[in-house]
Amino acid sequence: MLLEAQKRRPAHLPPGPPRLCVVIDTEEEFDWGRPLSRESRSVTSIAAQEKAQAVFRKYGIVPTYVVDHPVASDPAAVEILKDFAQRGECEIGTHLHPWVSPPDDEEVTSKNSYPGNLPPALEREKLARLTDTIEAAFGQRPTVYRAGRYGAGPNTAGILADLGYHVDSSVAAHGNFTGDGGPDYGLYSPQPYWLDEQHSLLEIPLSCGLVGALRHSPQLFRASTTDLPTKLMAPGILAKLGLLERIRLSPEGISLEDQRRLTESMRRDGYTAFVYSYHSPSLAPGHTPYVRNKPDLDAFLARMDGYFGYFIKELGGQPSSLTEIYELLH
Repeated sequence: MLLEAQKRRPAHLPPGPPRLCVVIDTEEEFDWGRPLSRESRSVTSIAAQEKAQAVFRKYGIVPTYVVDHPVASDPAAVEILKDFAQRGECEIGTHLHPWVSPPDDEEVTSKNSYPGNLPPALEREKLARLTDTIEAAFGQRPTVYRAGRYGAGPNTAGILADLGYHVDSSVAAHGNFTGDGGPDYGLYSPQPYWLDEQHSLLEIPLSCGLVGALRHSPQLFRASTTDLPTKLMAPGILAKLGLLERIRLSPEGISLEDQRRLTESMRRDGYTAFVYSYHSPSLAPGHTPYVRNKPDLDAFLARMDGYFGYFIKELGGQPSSLTEIYELLH
């Protein structure tokens, strides 16, 4: 299943230009520094998504908004996103935040915020209800999924297959969330792979890659981020020496230079599918650590614009949705 390394079957795109997918974790606003709450359901930042859509239009990008229950059950938010979708300017997928997605049968804890940690029946019921809510709101059943907090688990792939999903994008390559009760993707690469023998369910990980002279040593990076090495500042030292660091393809706290560095490193290693991600509340200042004010927002949008121009104009890359990647490989 999703977390069983021995069952991964790499999926390689046919020859052609590198492909760029944009995926937005489309969710409620909440204080990232405070405990999670079922009451945090405000989605006012959805009205700010037009700022990013203007950049997407400029480059012909069709992003995937993976939406959670507070978004899919808010008429004003649905109207905005549905308008984009009806104009062919986005696709709608699913994003499960368990603490704000019915049924409310579990205790709200950090561990339970990772959907894959829930009892299988509860994970299934929450995802089934959310899928139905999205279908009713947008008039089309979603087939793309990203677990909230990248929290896929051992039962996630089977549930997705049963519910008719085609693509999962929950894997944060080289990321380890075990310190917070989440999954360990430390030895996962950004390479897409099939989750079943029938090639009906495709994993397209976030583009989180290792950069530096030692980038082909994921075990070393994983070891450097455990408690004692982290306390000894090993990750920072390795990065400063240009030996090894993990970079996420995102405008959230990642400079344009680093986004380009990651892309060039991944291309050297033969990757051709790139997944660019951020959280929808970042488009409204004050909701995430990455955008606290208007200058931050301007810089955020400029990094996006700069990266898309680099990828499409300089590299000759091509925008694709996650669904298009699936169709190319299926």
